[in-house]
Amino acid sequence: MKRIEIVVPCYNEEPCVAPLYDEVEKTFAGIKDYDWSLLYVNDGSTDGTLKELEQLKSSKGDKVQYISFARNFGKESAIYAGLKNSTGELVVLMDADLQHPPAMLPEMIKGIEEGYDCCGARRVSRKGEPVIRSAFSKLFYSIINNVTEMKLVQGGSDFRMMTRQMVDSMLMLTERERFSKGIMSWVGFDTKWIPYENVERLAGTSKWNFFGLVKYAWSGFIAFATAPLRAVIYLGSIIVLISAIYAIYLVVMAISHPEQNGSGFGTIALLILFIGGVIITLLGVIGEYIARIYIELKHRPIYIEKINTLKK
Repeated sequence: MKRIEIVVPCYNEEPCVAPLYDEVEKTFAGIKDYDWSLLYVNDGSTDGTLKELEQLKSSKGDKVQYISFARNFGKESAIYAGLKNSTGELVVLMDADLQHPPAMLPEMIKGIEEGYDCCGARRVSRKGEPVIRSAFSKLFYSIINNVTEMKLVQGGSDFRMMTRQMVDSMLMLTERERFSKGIMSWVGFDTKWIPYENVERLAGTSKWNFFGLVKYAWSGFIAFATAPLRAVIYLGSIIVLISAIYAIYLVVMAISHPEQNGSGFGTIALLILFIGGVIITLLGVIGEYIARIYIELKHRPIYIEKINTLKK
């Protein structure tokens, strides 16, 4: 029997831990030829998530494993830890709050059996989501697909079933500032997208606020887009060209209309302010890349385990 391992990042998901297990168990009751297990990754939760995991592990045995971080390292680190510690022939990545319906797993298995390397869930509606958040989401996908080599599917979620080969390929990318959606796209492999309607959380509230999502989007953009660096060269060249044309214009005006020449103080001040603003903006973009290089060169661990039941 092939084994499907389900990786579940958790941050303050105390009321969702056990219900998720129950839903997965119900789903696999009707699936033959596949064994399954859950690997929870507790990302430094401050509620009773760890206690719930301990109790679930105690009652369900080998069906449940968990890793618990020493502090909150973020969802991307939790995803990496789960994938790195997974051993199943097929690996599923899903959220704990049941917004990723376990009922979709049989259809994902069917897609894998059809020869796909990955089956992902794609939201076809954003019902219940703020309009501005949906608008910015669409804008992000549009921009990143045009300035990078990636092709992210609009509405594509982290809820995916992947072959062992694809998971191992993702783990070859060891950067600290991770953007899993981009990594999944970058490694390639054939992906089948399964549409589904947006589902409300089982309990609690989303850990992603608007500014957190903007920061995450910016991180993904910087991680895979070299367009800002190229734009520096283009913008610099354009400014030099405009400056040259303007300089010729001033010379011509000085020769043809010497009586109109003023002190030129206003023009000089305006140019200094404009060029100064451009320089500061460009230094900010370059500084962002330098910051990423600085972080990578430190070689800090992506996560630190406090508990790992797989190693007992």
